[in-house]
Amino acid sequence: QVQLVESGGGLVEPGGSLRLSCTFSRLISINWIMSWYRQAPGKERVLVASSRGDSTDYEDSVKGRFTISRDNAMKTLYLQMNNLKPEDTAVYYCKATHRIFKNDYWGQGTQVTVSS
Repeated sequence: QVQLVESGGGLVEPGGSLRLSCTFSRLISINWIMSWYRQAPGKERVLVASSRGDSTDYEDSVKGRFTISRDNAMKTLYLQMNNLKPEDTAVYYCKATHRIFKNDYWGQGTQVTVSS
């Protein structure tokens, strides 16, 4: 069974940092595209960052502030978030997509609140 479990969310002041973690039940091989999404209250879930192992992509508003990385040995995906802004407040979700079979798997989400 494929499972993803996020952690690391919380309350932080503007300008602060958080690191989200997503533990995967499978080895994060090149076969998996790993992504972070977020969903703010009343809004759709949107892609924040993705990692294809050899490349990464970021949504424009987080470029230069967020960094996605993967530790294959630890089966963990990370999202380092620096210089956080109130508009970054959302539930953050981890997603794994198999390159060949196109299956999507989601974590349960972790709340990030940026407020003074």
